Amino acid sequence: MAKNFDLLQWARPEMLALKPYTSARDTFTATDGEWTFFDANENPNATDVNRYPDPNQTELKKVIANLRGCGQDQLLIGNGSDEVLDLIVRAFCAPYKDDMIIMPPTYGMYSVLANISSVGIIKVPLDATFQLRPKEVLAAVTPNTKAIFFCSPNNPSGNAFNPNDIQILLEEFEGIVVIDEAYIDFTEISSWSEKLSEYPNLIVTQTLSKAFGLAGLRLGIAIANPEIIALLKRIKPPYNINTLSQQHAITVLRDTKAVNAQIAESIAERKRLAQELNAFSWVVTIYPSDANFLLIKVDDAARRYAELLDQHIVARDRSSQENCENCIRISVGTPQENDKLIAACKSLSK
Repeated sequence: MAKNFDLLQWARPEMLALKPYTSARDTFTATDGEWTFFDANENPNATDVNRYPDPNQTELKKVIANLRGCGQDQLLIGNGSDEVLDLIVRAFCAPYKDDMIIMPPTYGMYSVLANISSVGIIKVPLDATFQLRPKEVLAAVTPNTKAIFFCSPNNPSGNAFNPNDIQILLEEFEGIVVIDEAYIDFTEISSWSEKLSEYPNLIVTQTLSKAFGLAGLRLGIAIANPEIIALLKRIKPPYNINTLSQQHAITVLRDTKAVNAQIAESIAERKRLAQELNAFSWVVTIYPSDANFLLIKVDDAARRYAELLDQHIVARDRSSQENCENCIRISVGTPQENDKLIAACKSLSK
């Protein structure tokens, strides 16, 4: 039985009352036949991009809906996941009044977006194995807590969270639960978007930047129940996804054979890297990963980071994050790049 959820109770009233901007291409939606356009004050000289892009990303949504097994009315496409996350914060959290819960170490933009919108932040750190602590999260909820944000697989630790812990939050927290699945394609765990009918308060965000190799296009998506998507569409910019990004993404997503091969290679290389790097004496721990990166605890993160830089290899020192002291995060590269990394690590001073 589906959980009861009243959007009117959780969304900001001013966002529900907002009259969205209507663009010229929202008014005219025909796609067949030849038309001469005088409606949008565009430059009439053809340059391939002289016309405004489809504000509803109709064709791209068809492809993504087919790929992810959801309805087009359950999709919002953003200029990267960061825009999608920002829209969620603005739709549900009132400035100087409401708060949201995050679980560090986690993706840093959650805090940034909350601070930009003057929304309170409640931090409930993950446990020592980088897993959720659902009882502590629920105990931290205040009357003004509107949303819980976390990513699974998690960044920077790389692990997917225990599904039972996630289920507890979905069932016992009445507000919005945002699960950021940027790395979902690198794990065998099913997407929580398959559970939308059970949890109408759930929003799943994903990205085309990681597994699909489209980071330069800046394309993120939200998958949620249609009433939530309709609310987010009210406040998104009308032409947030440009024509070239839509066209290129459609081409890539219609033929995922190459993408699937790259995902399989990344998973195999992730395992190989973990085995190779674990042999070095200065490596203390390699944490389990369901993503396209490894979090590695070393003897001295600042030193090892600098030594790798000297060999023109750029990793990321995550020591400033909760429970990540002396931890370096290393993305999984191509087999050739990973060979270069392993060779460089062999030469590091003991």
